[in-house]
This record gives sequence, C-alpha cells and structure tokens, in this order.
Amino acid sequence: MSQVVTETMVRVEDVHRSYGQGAAAVHALRGVSFEVPRGELVALKGRSGSGKTTLLNIVGGLDTPDRGRVAVDGVDLSELGEDGLLALRRDRVGFVFQSFGLIPILTAAENVGVPMRLRRTDVHEREERVELLLALVGLADHAAQRPGELSGGQQQRVAIARALANSPLLLIADEPTGQLDAETGHAVMELLRAVVHSEQVTALVATHDATLLDLADRVLELSDGEIVEH
Repeated sequence: MSQVVTETMVRVEDVHRSYGQGAAAVHALRGVSFEVPRGELVALKGRSGSGKTTLLNIVGGLDTPDRGRVAVDGVDLSELGEDGLLALRRDRVGFVFQSFGLIPILTAAENVGVPMRLRRTDVHEREERVELLLALVGLADHAAQRPGELSGGQQQRVAIARALANSPLLLIADEPTGQLDAETGHAVMELLRAVVHSEQVTALVATHDATLLDLADRVLELSDGEIVEH
C-alpha cells in the first residue's frame, strides 16, 4: 500500500460509474473530479438519482469506479485488494447512514463499541472511548438503552458515535437527517459540525438539509452524475 502525506484527505479524479449495459445502462457518475482538504466539512447536494450515494460508496471503498481514481489519506484505492479496502473502512473511514444501522439487541454503549471489538481494542480503552463518545453526542445517560428505547434523533447520535469509535480520519454520511424531523435534523447537523472540529475529522455529507448546507465549509452539487460549477 503506497501512501503520500498530503493536505488533501479525498481526491477524486475523472470518476465514472455505470450500472447495466447498452440502452438500459444507468450512468450514475460521469467524470466527477474534486478534492476535500483535511479538516473540512463538505456537503454534497443533488436531487435523488443524481449519483450522491454512488459517489460516497466509491470514496468509502464500498464500490469501485469503472474508470478514474480515488485517493483517501494519500492512498490510491485502486491499489488496494479486498483486505486493504477492509482495513481502510475499519481504520480510516467512519460511515453514518440514513437508516441508522444499529443492532437492535445491543445497548447504545455496546453498539458504539462494536467497531473497537472488531479491532480487538483493549477492554478498558474501549469502555473509556465509548463513554467519551456517548458524552460527546449528548447521550451519556442513555448508555444502557437499546435502539428501540431511543428516539430517531438519539439513534442517529449513537450511529455518529459508533462511526467515530476507531478515530477515523474521514467521516462519510449519506442523508443522515433523512428520517428525522426538521428540529432534530438541525441538532444532528450541528453535532456533525461540532465533531468535525472536536475529533479533527474530515467529513463528506450527502444531504438535502438546508441547515447543513449553511454549516458546511463548502457545498458540491451533483446533477445527472456530474459536478455542477457555481
């Protein structure tokens, strides 16, 4: 795995991605290029079907482009095999999804601790980190509650804490307020902005939420698989 130290956390160069073949092919991304500096919160906006989720999946190593290059933290993802991509997702990238993705039978604290268990983090260190993260997202008093006992906003806060468990360098969030009411969504967006600073993490967030667009350092717009210049 080759790595170049750079002030750019994410570099996307002429990325194309299509699904299907021939006349039925869907061209999700058509030559997308951009960079995200370290420590920046970048909002990705665009209508449904514009390619936002596909782009996030490619940047996070969950999908591969048909052509073009993506580098995260100086590492060219095309040089990584499955093990390398797994290590990238485990150690450098944290994911927050619209559907929360929490494990129903686990408590909030146990959900946050799952990524550290996968890394076999020392028990004492793991418990300290879980406590710190739940406090960071304002849920210190809800550690023993299961997802079904929490509101949607609280579940999303647990999901954000879990995404930060292994101290990722990059946080990728796909419509993190999509299932929340406006007031709760605003609170979650404010939290995302706060954790970018407190955890010194870079964030790429797909959203329709005007609140985050105002809070973001920069806004990129996707339309029909292309970056729209403003």
